[in-house]
Parts: sequence; structure tokens; C-alpha cells
Amino acid sequence: MTLKWTAMWSIATMAVLTLGSVAGGQTGMDQLVAAAKQEGQLTVIALPHDWCAYGDVINGFKQKYGLKVNELNPDAGSGDEIEAIKANKGNTGPQAPDVIDVGLGFGPSAKNDGVLQPYKVSTWSTIPNDAKDPEGYWYGDYYGVLAFEINADIVKNSPHDWADLLKPAYKNAVALAGDPRASNQAIQGVFAAGLAAANGNVNGAADAGLKYFADLNKRGNFVPVIGKAASLAQGATPIIIRWDYNALADRDTLKGNPKVDVVVPANGVVAGVYVQAISKYAPHPNAAKLWMEYLYSDEGQLGWLKGYCHPIRFQSLMASSRVPAGLLSKLPPAQAYGKAVFPTLAQQDQAKQIITKQWDAVVGANVK
Repeated sequence: MTLKWTAMWSIATMAVLTLGSVAGGQTGMDQLVAAAKQEGQLTVIALPHDWCAYGDVINGFKQKYGLKVNELNPDAGSGDEIEAIKANKGNTGPQAPDVIDVGLGFGPSAKNDGVLQPYKVSTWSTIPNDAKDPEGYWYGDYYGVLAFEINADIVKNSPHDWADLLKPAYKNAVALAGDPRASNQAIQGVFAAGLAAANGNVNGAADAGLKYFADLNKRGNFVPVIGKAASLAQGATPIIIRWDYNALADRDTLKGNPKVDVVVPANGVVAGVYVQAISKYAPHPNAAKLWMEYLYSDEGQLGWLKGYCHPIRFQSLMASSRVPAGLLSKLPPAQAYGKAVFPTLAQQDQAKQIITKQWDAVVGANVK
């Protein structure tokens, strides 16, 4: 992806006050903090503590600003979050979320539904243009890429690219982390393999991915089992294609039993983005804006990175040498993410239609 940066520092318009430049004496930020503290709390939804280190991120926000954080349904999906906003349109009680963290496709649709309010954080200019709504209704927060999670006790020579998985050495070894007829993670895995096979041609990636998995299956390398940490450890699926942050979290959870290797492929690096937004009906609008300022500050962005989710400002942080070496050492090489492709919503939808409908006919493997 080519990162394009806006040239001007954005000044965000708030309901009651305007956030001024941080360089200008923190005046606007101080006013925002005061207004948020008057509201007293923030209500979030769908933020499990073990996802992207959200537990530590939430605690960091509470300690920094002294606000209470009301956490709704940590296991909710993106669709549930949007419905929670709609269902609590006139409700200022504890069941009304102030902010949401949803899959990329839900940002534009929620904007179209009129359930979001715009806000541009003070670090707006360092968020890539193609990962944010130009009017500030939603903005990318973090992303992952499809990677190979490998049981290194069984697989002695780790594969480094999609073409490697076709080799005889990986017979009965390769699994997806879901059913490609239903799971977005699995669909993106097929798409990523196809992107490599199609030499970077996004429009041909879905068809190429199906052909790739048909070949993988024909060679006996594909295991039609949904790969999980348990199946990896047991050796049933010694190589799993999944989001890097899930694979890296498994590496921590398994604690060397078995040893886990996480490899970002040399080609066909596909990124999946999540986005943040503020509810149009947020009972605590200033607390919501302060939360956004925290998340998009260096501190908040590095908090996500500690949970292995690459923050949307990652390239900016790297360029300014703000990522600690110790943190980088726990991740795949930074240059591996330089080739990441961020498919548009239209491209994702097109690929989903092709892969889900043609998987049975082309690949013929019943993943379960």
C-alpha cells in the first residue's frame, strides 16, 4: 500500500469546544480532559481484554485520566455494536455505547445509517488517507496480516512464502483458521495466497487463490480442519494460515510447548483493518473524544502493538523511531509489513462472492 499523508494539522471541532494544537500550550486538550471528567465515564463495547492488549489499553486510559470505563459485552461482533447504538438511540444509561471498534466494512455503512458523529484526532495527519473517512466519521485503528503459524517442533524448516506450502515437505500440514465458505479470516487467507499466485493482481486474486488451494489439496498438503491453537499443539494442523496477532498471541499462550514460529510470507501480504468511531448518540461525547485522542497518541498506538496488532500509525511511529527495540524484537521483521496490501471494500466483497460460492466446485475440500 502506498501511504499518503495529509499535509495539514487537523483541528477537530467538538460539540462544545475546539481542540487546539498540542504545541499551543495544551489549551484545547486541557479543556477536553476537563469536559470528559465532568461526564465522569466512558462506555465501550466488544473489547475483550486479551484482544490487541485491550485490557492494558483500557487500564492505561483510566490511570491517565481517572475516568470510569463501563465495558459492555466484550464478545460482541461488529454488527452487534452497530445494533447497540441503534437500540439505545434515546438512552443515556449504561447500555448506550459511546464508541465502537468494528471491521472496516462497518464504518462506511454506519456512517450511511447516520449513527456516527465525526471527530478528527490531533494526530489525524499521520493516519493514512485510505484508512480513514475524509470527514472524520471513522478511521482505521489497527490491522493484522495473514501469516503462517507453525509448530516448529514438528516443522523443522519453516515455509517463507506461499509457493513453499506446495512442497512435499508440508504434506498433511497446512490448514486455514476457518471455513472459507463462511469465515472472513479463511476467505482472506485464500485471497492472500491468490494475490501471490497472481503476482499482485488484486482483481485476479480470488480465482487464483481457489486454484492454489485446489493444487494444495490435490498434493495432499491441505488439511480440511479449522486450525486452532490446540490442533497446532497436537500436530493435527502444524501450519495454520491466520491473522498474525492471533498467531503471536498463541505463541505466548503455548509458552514454548510447542515452539511456535510466526512467518509473514514474502509475497501476498494481505492486511485486515479495524476502525474506530463515535456514536452519534454518545451519552459521554467528550469522554469518547478523549478516548480517541488516547488511542491515537503514541502511547495508545504502542499499547495495541504490545498486543501484536499493528497500529494504523505504525509507519509514522517507525519513521520517527518511536517503537522500542524490545517490542519490535517480539514481532516479525518490520519490513515484512511493508508489502502489505489493503483491499478496498469493493475488492473484498468481490473476492468473498467468488471464494464462498466456488470453493466446493474448485477445491472440493469440506473444511470443518
